[in-house]
Amino acid sequence: MPLWPIHQKNRIKRVIISTYQAASGAGAAAMEELVESTRANLNGQVYTPKVMPHPYAFNLFNHNTAVDPETGYNDEETKVIKETRKIFEDDRIAVGVTCVRVPVLRAHCEAITFECEKPISEDQVRALLAAAPGVRIVDDRAANYFPMPIDASGQDDVLVGRIRKDLSDPSGHSISIFVAADQLLKGAALNAVQIAELLPERVMA
Repeated sequence: MPLWPIHQKNRIKRVIISTYQAASGAGAAAMEELVESTRANLNGQVYTPKVMPHPYAFNLFNHNTAVDPETGYNDEETKVIKETRKIFEDDRIAVGVTCVRVPVLRAHCEAITFECEKPISEDQVRALLAAAPGVRIVDDRAANYFPMPIDASGQDDVLVGRIRKDLSDPSGHSISIFVAADQLLKGAALNAVQIAELLPERVMA
């Protein structure tokens, strides 16, 4: 959602994504396991994982989908690559992604760095995101307050913050952001519908 309005104005040619995916993405049983294993850990008890492949409380691990032995990418990462290109209708987008499961009950987060064809500034990104439907900027540097799962849970908006230049790209084509969204309310299917609703605007522009 936050990348689409930018892509419309200044084509994104490359994106690097790290996902921090909550238990809710794996269903109610995974959420219950996180609660039970956390309670056991705090009580000094041993908890044997039943749903997840590794201890969940106070831990994080590679996304619990199968890993392709040849590429080293798990199924979730492959899905992110394919869905990004499909939804954006652009097979040329280069996508690098790492998907991790984190001990959060609800709402996924992503650290995203994207590279555009033309130079782009923080101010340009902020202006585009401020006008984007379904996106809300949460970016208070002074208070060190940025998107968090606790704030994203239960709401439709995708929260975007940590908007800053990618200092590793002196050409000025790249920006880094941090995103939080409740994937039980927002997901690839709904995103595709909302992007499709905006397509006439792109055609008319």
